[in-house]
Amino acid sequence: MVRKYLEALELSKPRRGRKRTIESITKQLNAIDNTIKGTHPLNRLHLTQKKIELTQELERIKNGPDIAELESQFVKVAMAYSKRKGISFPAWKELGVTPEVLAKAGIFPAGKPERNPQHPK
Repeated sequence: MVRKYLEALELSKPRRGRKRTIESITKQLNAIDNTIKGTHPLNRLHLTQKKIELTQELERIKNGPDIAELESQFVKVAMAYSKRKGISFPAWKELGVTPEVLAKAGIFPAGKPERNPQHPK
């Protein structure tokens, strides 16, 4: 479960540049379809490769993991996993787990009191 959540975070990590959406990728694919016919073979080759890459990216976005569901499952096991494996708050954070998710799991920075977020004092 921990591995699946961390892998999903890695896949959904923001990349440099403008965020890609289904709409923006579809728009680019349509533009390629409109220009590919009648272009020079070398240009057509590059456009074909771009189309393949965009189509693969679109599939990844559409079929990507359900982060919310994985997060919910992660929260249930993260505290026990942390204690068993000696994983610290900063280590989780370094891999992209947000402080909010860690708090839900009951994992806090060193020196902060542990508390159950479902049962506040």
